[in-house]
Order: sequence, then structure tokens, then C-alpha cells
Amino acid sequence: MTQLRYVVLIFSLLLAACAPLTWQQPAWVSAIQRPGVDPFVQNQQLGRGINLGNALEAPYEGAWGVTLYEDYFTAIADGFQHVRVPIRWNAHALAAPPYTIDPDFFARIDWVVTQATQNNLLVVLNIHHYEEMFTDHRGHRERFLALWRQIAEHYSDASDSVLFELLNEPHDELTSFAWNEMIPDVIATIRASNPTRNLIVGPGNWYNISQLYTLALPPDDKHLIVSVHYYEPFHFTHQGADWVSGSAAWLGTTWSSTNSQRGAVEADLGQAARWGKENGYPIYLGEFGAYSRADMESRVQYTGFVARTAESLGISWAYWEFGAGFGAYERGTGTWKQALLGALIPQP
Repeated sequence: MTQLRYVVLIFSLLLAACAPLTWQQPAWVSAIQRPGVDPFVQNQQLGRGINLGNALEAPYEGAWGVTLYEDYFTAIADGFQHVRVPIRWNAHALAAPPYTIDPDFFARIDWVVTQATQNNLLVVLNIHHYEEMFTDHRGHRERFLALWRQIAEHYSDASDSVLFELLNEPHDELTSFAWNEMIPDVIATIRASNPTRNLIVGPGNWYNISQLYTLALPPDDKHLIVSVHYYEPFHFTHQGADWVSGSAAWLGTTWSSTNSQRGAVEADLGQAARWGKENGYPIYLGEFGAYSRADMESRVQYTGFVARTAESLGISWAYWEFGAGFGAYERGTGTWKQALLGALIPQP
């Protein structure tokens, strides 16, 4: 009898050891199958956002001085509705088929999505700084689609609060025409696992507003939001930027909210809003801002006017960016630059 009990005990312990551990479902996973959110409704939900720039779109996180921490999301959630997350996926994937994305990198992005979701922030995930796409898009087409296939499948169970943005700022050899040819295949790749998730797509030539009229989208897809970026006047917003040739000569350029300056912003963003209305797409201003070499008063006036103009036209926006050269947040002290924050999120 004692021997039998011993055998039963050993057998029970073996079963317990072999039993799977309880899996903790990530905060961003949706347990409910949804029909999808109307893109105009979700564009309103995006509202005011900020880019987590210079972190995950660097060659590796930290290479450009920015590493993401939990408290950043808490700070952002106090006033903003979403984060746009630029990501250099191609730096973390095999160069040859099957182009597998590093599981550890996926885990890092999962952490970002979890932090945002736990703070009630919507999340825009994009492919950013895939530079080879702009010099040899034909040679990298298969890899680009393979990246999206993996990303889409990985987040297929994510709630509707996670949006995908196809590719940041197509330019150079990836012309507007070439980008238009590629868009249907990218969307079809994502739709295989995410049939109703809202996708964000912008035109060629760096998401330039003037290129909206060249943008061709699948007419039967009802879950698209169109993005533009805005950095005009460029000599003001990029003065002293060390990655822009000749920008040192622009130092001292100001933006003082003159009638002509305001009129130019209103005309440009108005053009985007009209295109959206005429073609039936909500408009998302995915980037705007002025570099830190401009004087703070000009930056504040410019930032506030662009944001308010966009809002008046029904355009959601994401400021570029959180805590680097354009940043509204001082990472060293853990505090907002109050003047810039006030321009972005006016106090009642």
C-alpha cells in the first residue's frame, strides 16, 4: 500500500512538472472579435499625439541617445491620446529569406505596446528608416512584404487601439508612381491577418501634402487613414540640423506668427483637408515640429499654430518628437518643456 502511494505521488509530481505554465495575456490583446473601427472615428480618437522618435528607428535602441522607459508613457498619457512609434524593423531581421524578425526585438515592441495600452494610449506602429527601399525598392520588395507579414500576424490579436503605418516617407527611387504600385500588395499582405485594422498610408516625396493628388489607394478598402508630414517653412524648422546640408546658414530664422506665415500654414493644411474631404479619407498629420536650434519663442508660436490649425480642420496630429532634438520633454530632468507643452496641449 505504501509503495502504491509512493508511485501515485511520483506520477502526480511528474504530471505537475509537465503541465504548461499559466500564460499572462498581454494588455494589448483583444479577447473580442470586432468589426473594426470607422477610420473617421478612430482619427478623432487619435487626437493629439507624440512621436517616440530617435529610439527604435535608430540602428539600435540607444544609438541616437534615446532609450524608452516606463515613466515616459505615464507622462505622455497626461494630455496626449496616442503615440507614434517609428521602428527600424529591417535592422532586426534576417537579410535573406525568410527574413525572420528577431524575437527579442518583437518582445521589445510588445513592451512598448503594453506600456502605451496600459496608459490608455493608442499606438501607431510603422516601418521607419528602411533606407534600402528608397534606393532599390525592387530588390527589397520581397523582404519588405515579409516584414509586414510577420508584424501583421504577430499583432493580429491586438485590439483596435493598435494601428499600422505602411512606410514612413517614401522618397527618391521609391517615387510616387512606384509607391502607388506597391501599396496594394502591402495592404493585401496585412489584410490576410488583419482584415479590418485601420492602416495609415502617406504619399510619396516625404509625405508631402502636394503629393496627395498623386496618391492611389485601393477603393474597396474602408479602413484607411491618410497621413502627411509638415515642416514648412523648412529653413525655419530645420535650421542648424546637422543632417541637412547648408542648414547652418539658416540659423536665426524666426517664425513670429505674421499674417503671411499663418496664411501659408492655413493654405497648406487646408489643401490636405480638402483632399481628404474630396476623396473620403481622414487626414493624420504624423509629423511636424521645429528643431531646437530655432529660438524657443518661435518654436512655441509655430508649434501651437500648426496644431490648432490642424485641429480646426479635423486633422489629428503627432508632434515630432518626444525627447531629442525637436523634443518637448527633458529626459535628463524628467520634466516637460512647459512652453512647448503648452503650445501642444493648451491649458483651459
